[in-house]
Amino acid sequence: MAGIGFELKKMFAKKGLLSILRAYGYAGIVCTGPMLLGIVLLLGIHLLAEAFGAGRQETELLNSMITYTLLISLTVSNLFAMVTSRYTADQIYAEESRRILPSFWGSVSCMLTAGGGLYGIFLYFSGISAVYGLLCLTLFGELILVWTEINYLTAIKDYRGILLTFAGALVTGWGGALLLLAGGMEPVAALLLAVCLAYGGMSVVYYWLLLRYFPQGNCSASCFLIWMDRYPQLVLTGLFLSLGLFGHLVIMWTSPIAVQVRGWFYGAPMYDIPALLAFLSILITTINFVTSVEVNFYPKYRNYFSLFNDGGALRDIEQAEREMKSTLIQELTYTFMKQFFGTVVFLLAGTFLLPYLPLGMSADMLGIYRVLCIGYAFYAIGNCVMLIQLYFADNTGALVDSAVFMAVSCIGTWMLKGAGMTYYGVGFLAGAIAFAGVSILGLYRYQRGLLYHVLCSQPMIQEVHRGFLTGLAEKLQKRYERRAARESDRVYGKGETESE
Repeated sequence: MAGIGFELKKMFAKKGLLSILRAYGYAGIVCTGPMLLGIVLLLGIHLLAEAFGAGRQETELLNSMITYTLLISLTVSNLFAMVTSRYTADQIYAEESRRILPSFWGSVSCMLTAGGGLYGIFLYFSGISAVYGLLCLTLFGELILVWTEINYLTAIKDYRGILLTFAGALVTGWGGALLLLAGGMEPVAALLLAVCLAYGGMSVVYYWLLLRYFPQGNCSASCFLIWMDRYPQLVLTGLFLSLGLFGHLVIMWTSPIAVQVRGWFYGAPMYDIPALLAFLSILITTINFVTSVEVNFYPKYRNYFSLFNDGGALRDIEQAEREMKSTLIQELTYTFMKQFFGTVVFLLAGTFLLPYLPLGMSADMLGIYRVLCIGYAFYAIGNCVMLIQLYFADNTGALVDSAVFMAVSCIGTWMLKGAGMTYYGVGFLAGAIAFAGVSILGLYRYQRGLLYHVLCSQPMIQEVHRGFLTGLAEKLQKRYERRAARESDRVYGKGETESE
């Protein structure tokens, strides 16, 4: 995120309302573009389905297949997201940018092989047609690419290209759907294919942007696996966050309000629709975290640690620490206040406007919406604080935060799913409150002993954790080097070098 923060700082330095709106707009697209694409695309696809006479059962099946594919792809990608982010940051710091792009394809290959295989088995026995299953599997692969590309796009400063890609994907999806439906194609297959076209185009352009920034690789695609052995907490943190964030939805698909759409595809529209609408309320914090916390906090953070690396005096280090902590508290406070006011706006606007929209919002659904709005506000707070913990390499603290969030949210939802509509969403709310409380307490305790953690908590002798993945990565790297040597001999002749 430092790459985005650095460029946005220059944008915010420009005077005028338009410059500020431009900076916020770019940050919003970079951080929330794929999610917004999914929501806007789904709404457009839903309207097109109704316009071309698709039945309610067909529309529900389409929504269910897309929802399942989105959630499963996000869960799988989150297993690798934090590790590859740490790996990329380390390679940039070590000025080894040629080792970054191979990690992209290495992580994508792992996700497509393992996740695609498991999801393919699910689709085979799910009770849907082979055509639907193939399209869902295609969409899964595209989403894995998009989610992974977003992790690497944080180092890219081509905001205009990202913005145009986002707009082009929307036009491609809607235009493709309109053409396919007008051509007489079966509605569900046509609309699902249109979604595949939209995300497929997005993944291709995003990869083109990556190629413009990162050079071709000079190592095996498996090198990032060593970081999974070094930082297993990051793998589990990503998994627990996904389970905490999406688990309450899946659990409600087994509740008394659940409906069987077809085969293994279930849904709970009375819960899913309020959850989707309430989830939009955290966009405020998502964008503000980048435009405020990242832009203003990162320079203080960088200055503090550069004093250690460059032999700064103790007095200067202590002064830099006070400035960094003061800026962090200030920016987090502003972020929390904006989320609070944003949540109030969503609660009031939702109460008055949602009953008039064609969403079938009942009084019970409005009650769930209000509970989940508050829950997502606490989740946004906890997530921001946890990300700051990761800034200070408090990986264990972040793991504890995410584990508490997952456990309380999922167990609470499971226990209350049969208690009636009044209690729906309370389990997730409890998990989010626990998440925010534990993360704030963890960051406070870590900050109190920051100097100790930086100077004294590191081992006297460097410890290199060697697990199965490290051994596998080293074997594959040797194989890569042998293959590269043979290729060099073939191109330049045996005994000659590339420079010669």
